[in-house]
Amino acid sequence: MKLEEIVNFLDEFLKIKEWEDRSMNGLQVEGKNQVGRIAFAVDACIETFREAKKANADMLVVHHGIIWGGINSVRGLVMRRLKFLLENEISLYAAHLPLDAHPEVGNNAELLRIVGARIEKPFGIYHGKEIGYSGILSKSKKLEDIKKILDLKLGVDSRVLKFGKDRVKKIAAVSGGGAFAVPEAGEKGIELFITGEAEHNAYHAANESSLNVIFAGHYTTETLGVRALMRILAERFDVEVEFIDVPTSL
Repeated sequence: MKLEEIVNFLDEFLKIKEWEDRSMNGLQVEGKNQVGRIAFAVDACIETFREAKKANADMLVVHHGIIWGGINSVRGLVMRRLKFLLENEISLYAAHLPLDAHPEVGNNAELLRIVGARIEKPFGIYHGKEIGYSGILSKSKKLEDIKKILDLKLGVDSRVLKFGKDRVKKIAAVSGGGAFAVPEAGEKGIELFITGEAEHNAYHAANESSLNVIFAGHYTTETLGVRALMRILAERFDVEVEFIDVPTSL
């Protein structure tokens, strides 16, 4: 497949141009014109790049790219990353907020789906735009049972702030560093908020809002979007795909 065809599809499917983001979303590094194998990962880093090379990938699709607010100089870390990709002709495509918020393959829609919640509406205002979702369970579940589901499906031992009900029905999710949305969850009557990183300020906001919070890891909560997107590209294009797992335990 031509690189241009895949990039055009991703740009349109993820609605890249509709998002203002510090990440330069879209094709960040151009490699081979022809793509036969695509690797997917959370982070653009040398370890991921090496694994992509081992997998004979012509293209790498990530959630966290290497260009944030532009490039001021090509030296040090930036130089080493660009050099590796260019020397090995591996294209790099990044989708940050567009992949968090996507209703079909987004990290946050997927988080709600794996715990059995039906998506209701956008949630989690970040720079003026919602990047997460709130949803509802068909019947209430024990908080401890939802933790077990997340731990099993994400392969983590999540952390819980139990300040709310033992059984919950109304859930919201913002993956990664989504703890900024804890106050919003409290204001909107959410009973359980699922996010990635544990942040100190979230403790008192959750406590004072009688809100349950599960921190399931920044990395693990953001594996969902790239995995879901991987399935879409495998179905649409004549390419081989592979997920590269480089966990950070954070």
